[in-house]
Amino acid sequence: QVQLVESGGGLVQAGGSLRLSCAASGFTFSRYAVGWFRQAPGKEREFVGRISRNGAPTSYADSVKGRFTISRDNAKTTVFLQMNSLNVEDTAVYYCAADSGVVATSQANKYDYWGQGTQVTVSS
Repeated sequence: QVQLVESGGGLVQAGGSLRLSCAASGFTFSRYAVGWFRQAPGKEREFVGRISRNGAPTSYADSVKGRFTISRDNAKTTVFLQMNSLNVEDTAVYYCAADSGVVATSQANKYDYWGQGTQVTVSS
């Protein structure tokens, strides 16, 4: 059974940090790139960033570049999203997703498996 389980969300003040985790099981994790997406209330799901199968390269949306960092531990089948300098506009449900494709993409419909999401709320 394929599973992606996000954790680490919560409430944080503006300027603070959070580290999200995405634990994968039920598929060959090292053969998949992993993306992070987020969806704020009333808005469409948007791409946050992506990490390739072996950890490099990574890519990020302009809105988070320089503040967010994605890493992965293939031995533990886990991907991390380190979020620093958070602001209220970062408030959203954050999702991780796995992509078996070899071409890097920010399009959500290209990803094969999805987690259930974790809420991140940034207060001013």
